[in-house]
Amino acid sequence: MTRIRIKRVYEPESPDDGYRVLVDRLWPRGIRKDALHYDSWEKEVAPSAALRTWYHQDPAGRWDEFRKRYLSELEHSGTAAAFAGKIRELPTVTLLFASRNAAENHALILREYLETTPA
Repeated sequence: MTRIRIKRVYEPESPDDGYRVLVDRLWPRGIRKDALHYDSWEKEVAPSAALRTWYHQDPAGRWDEFRKRYLSELEHSGTAAAFAGKIRELPTVTLLFASRNAAENHALILREYLETTPA
């Protein structure tokens, strides 16, 4: 079983991170591409631009609905299923995200999806 960790891109890299995956659709602000260590950039598993825009209009009041809509996007995405299969045999995967909000961000939802998707 793969252990899935979550970490902000601005936090230092650690040997415990394992396979590091950037899961944001946009490149994180303030980070040079050659300065971030990551093994893959999975833009397609990030929330759609429309969903992200909708959520950011009122993040405090839309978290629960955002979670439902994003899980639905993931469940209907062949790319998300392929990504789940790709990481299934890895011992540790760290999902990298840029959001300032560590308590409510799409990486948490993506981890939930990955941990509950059948093999």
